[in-house]
Amino acid sequence: MTELLRIENLKQHFVSGKGIFKKGYTVKAVDGVSFSVARGETLGLVGESGCGKSTLGRTILKLYEPTDGKIFFEGKDITQLSTKEMRPLRKDVQIVFQDPMESLNQRHTVGMILEEPFIIHKVGTPTERKQCVKELLVKVGLPEESTNRYPHEFSGGQRQRIGIARAIALKPKLLICDESVSALDVSVQAQILNLLLQLQQEMNLAIIFISHDLSVVKHISDRVAVMYFGKVVEMGDVRDIYSNPQADYTKKLLSAIPITHPRDRKRKRPANNTHVA
Repeated sequence: MTELLRIENLKQHFVSGKGIFKKGYTVKAVDGVSFSVARGETLGLVGESGCGKSTLGRTILKLYEPTDGKIFFEGKDITQLSTKEMRPLRKDVQIVFQDPMESLNQRHTVGMILEEPFIIHKVGTPTERKQCVKELLVKVGLPEESTNRYPHEFSGGQRQRIGIARAIALKPKLLICDESVSALDVSVQAQILNLLLQLQQEMNLAIIFISHDLSVVKHISDRVAVMYFGKVVEMGDVRDIYSNPQADYTKKLLSAIPITHPRDRKRKRPANNTHVA
């Protein structure tokens, strides 16, 4: 498959606790991460809370300026691009956040929210934009009549569909999903995951799927990268990672997955079953 994104030795360090009489200390949220993502591929990024996976996603988007390292998109080095220079690329790389209630403007109707990307990037006439909004709603499984309603009038799963619709409005090539199903019920999670897989197939989307839930990541990913304290400690094909993990930390994460079926509870756990929060 053709490479779409490549990051090399990417670092995101923050200075914390700094003051007039305090030197402060450095938090290495992302500390020398390298990987690539191909067109149409899903890379699952997993690890416990605080491991740096969400910071990595935002750094790839350049919502945070990298401390060091390189970011290549379609072979072009975008690491040093200014905010103005990044704007045309925003339509190609989009993000779906965890909580749509926070990421969607509660004062705007769904129609206004979905039309905004077209207005910002000056795409289409007003009539064409409104038609695109209706098509987006149908694509994510919501009725066209949703345009005149507000986000608070929808369920959590429906709001996440709106967030996904906004993210795919300009037909991006890469979608970063940051804990985008973790706040949803299990049945709704499955619906959103299936929607993402359907959109990926239709649009040849590359996805970086960030989650602490290894069961969810297993369902959607082609490859998995396991993060621990800002570093990737293991990366590989999803089947290899789950059937034969090499890193001790990966083994601990897998041993912490709840076993729900009584038959499966009889299976022997990995030798090291230290709990990971």
